[in-house]
Amino acid sequence: MIGIYCRTKHHHNKDKLCRACNELLGYAYLRLTHCPFQEEKTSCGNCPNHCYKPAMKEKIRHATQ
Repeated sequence: MIGIYCRTKHHHNKDKLCRACNELLGYAYLRLTHCPFQEEKTSCGNCPNHCYKPAMKEKIRHATQ
């Protein structure tokens, strides 16, 4: 989803994300790999443990709409 967002909003090519989107993807990956629920995880919106910082949560929300 972040790749699609970056290509349409930031007009980057299909093989490379811009710096901001690459950082956002790295943050999301880091948070997901450290999720205490792992395989039993529900969607983040239904999760009892919100692990994204509020500012990053808003960026993810914006990039996936």
